[in-house]
Amino acid sequence: MSSLHTSRARRRCLGAATAAAGLLAMLLTAGPAAATPDPGDAATARAEVSAAQEAEAAAAIRSGEIPGVDEIVHSSNITHLANVPKDALKGLNTDLAFQGTYAFAGNYDGFRIYDISDPKSPKTITQVLCPGSQNDVSVSGNLLFLSTDSSRSDNSCSSTTQPASEKSSWEGMKIFDISDKHNPKYVAAVETACGSHTHTLVPERSSVYVYVSSYGPNEAFPDCQPPHDGISVIKVDRKAPEKAAVVNFPVLFPDGGNPGAPTNPGVSKTTGCHDITVLPSKDLAAGACMGDGLLFSIKDPENPKIIDRVQDNVNFAFWHSATFNQTADKVVFTDELGGGGAATCNEETGPKRGADGIYDIVGRGDHRKLVLRSYFKIDRPQADTEVCVAHNGSIIPVKGRDVMVQAWYQGGVSVWEFTDSSKPKEIGYFERGPITTDAVTTAGPWSAYYYNGYIYSNDIAKGFDVLRLDDRRTDPAKRVRLDGLNVQTQPDYFDR
Repeated sequence: MSSLHTSRARRRCLGAATAAAGLLAMLLTAGPAAATPDPGDAATARAEVSAAQEAEAAAAIRSGEIPGVDEIVHSSNITHLANVPKDALKGLNTDLAFQGTYAFAGNYDGFRIYDISDPKSPKTITQVLCPGSQNDVSVSGNLLFLSTDSSRSDNSCSSTTQPASEKSSWEGMKIFDISDKHNPKYVAAVETACGSHTHTLVPERSSVYVYVSSYGPNEAFPDCQPPHDGISVIKVDRKAPEKAAVVNFPVLFPDGGNPGAPTNPGVSKTTGCHDITVLPSKDLAAGACMGDGLLFSIKDPENPKIIDRVQDNVNFAFWHSATFNQTADKVVFTDELGGGGAATCNEETGPKRGADGIYDIVGRGDHRKLVLRSYFKIDRPQADTEVCVAHNGSIIPVKGRDVMVQAWYQGGVSVWEFTDSSKPKEIGYFERGPITTDAVTTAGPWSAYYYNGYIYSNDIAKGFDVLRLDDRRTDPAKRVRLDGLNVQTQPDYFDR
């Protein structure tokens, strides 16, 4: 693999050529896996491309328009400090969480804990084999939360895939005790309707509320029946996590939500939420819910209350995730066009689809409204073999500026500013070239987050990356220190 340090902006778009088993976790060492995991979900299959698309990608590499296969390029203000390849867990890497000097990385086959006390040389502490997509991960105190959104034979970490049409199948939330980072203990499981695609923590002193986002009901699924028009709320007592249970299922879409096609062609029908971000300091939450974007109050965490709801039936296909700015007068929503399995960073797709939507929050209290101001999409060209779309990111805490770092799958890591909601702009980037030029493949950063002076990225295929950003616009953020970070539970960075 070669590495190229470059500040040259590559802006011209490419042309379009076209329960029974009980609770059990398996700890793995840093060596070969002791067992072959049964994947939580099948990885995205390779999709062949036309000879013309393959030739165009090869020509773009030769001309320097895009990086070569596996070649690393980045802007002059970003330094690539480290990469830790996949090891025992061979599935797709997913989300990240942080606590102290540790990073927790989800994987379709389980989760991995890194010691990041030296960001230039992260060390693997533990790998836990516990298959079940997506295995999105969060931490609070001594508890780690893991989402399972694939139908399993039971709630154990030795479960196998089983059809959702069978009543005995299980999916939902798993809870681990991580007081010993070298030896996590699986302590509880809570089944939730339609599983747990993602989850969001609303922590309180003695307990933790977990908002579980899931979707895709079917009359043939006993535990995932339509209408699925809300979220599961789990309450977890910190001292007795084994008693965790669903305490509410608030209905967020009493009218059924976005109907999708044929009423709104190309838009996902709303059958639940994909992801929710909460800002506890402001008692606010933003929901990315398939065909709808939500703003709601969490003053009463067991009973969230909708403040406003918006749709974009022109440019958004699937509302994927949300990020507040620090002053809570803006929300960035992402559109996962193609479900995270398509090449959408190209001329054919254009600059507004598969992008971020920047919304101002105007008004006060329960009369606040979400108002669309602009779209942001990376304009670095990507080959038609590269799955690329707006994905998970976080705020970079700089007073007086709205700056975000974000993952774009094979579009890499983007640092961009939206202080002016109407004029967002990229100010830094890091990316690898295509995995291959003969097929569409899923790879690149799933999540890219800023934590205590560094950017950490969980690359679906290549592993765990650490980046350093040196830029006068963002350098003040290096002075902001956190005890931990779950990005979907946004902290108040400056009231500390």
